[in-house]
Amino acid sequence: MSDKSILGTDDEKPVTNLPRLGEIGLRNFAPYLMNRIMARYNHSLREEIAKQGLTTPKMRALAVLSVMDGILIRELAVHAVVEQSTLSRALDQMAAENLIHREADAEDSRATRVSLTVEGRAAFDAMWPQMAAAHKQMFQGIPDDERRVFVTTLQKILSNIRKNDI
Repeated sequence: MSDKSILGTDDEKPVTNLPRLGEIGLRNFAPYLMNRIMARYNHSLREEIAKQGLTTPKMRALAVLSVMDGILIRELAVHAVVEQSTLSRALDQMAAENLIHREADAEDSRATRVSLTVEGRAAFDAMWPQMAAAHKQMFQGIPDDERRVFVTTLQKILSNIRKNDI
């Protein structure tokens, strides 16, 4: 269903027969559930992150760079799910802590690529066991086939709402 089928075309009035949130219920509203899940996941890691001198934006940047090293900052912001202004501050701190290295993009001198340093890789490697344990706990009691279907559904949802090519 496209936005226009929900909101109407420019010449039409918005559709008014949509169910209200109270009719759907929070327990059946996927965006609410996804936000709750991620808040709990982040909370479960917060203490360990703090022990390592990291913040959630730094942890997310390290995680993305551990699998997509050398990407553009704008791509990192998308994949790390961090506002670019917040990410910029985190990257400044990470560079000062020698966790990352920045360099101008070879094709666009206005763009910057970010890579992990040896220290950045070590910081991520130290954090990964807690991230993996929190991930495992999320799927406790859920068979592998259900997990695969769930992840496939999430990938389809992401594709449906993606607003850029990243």
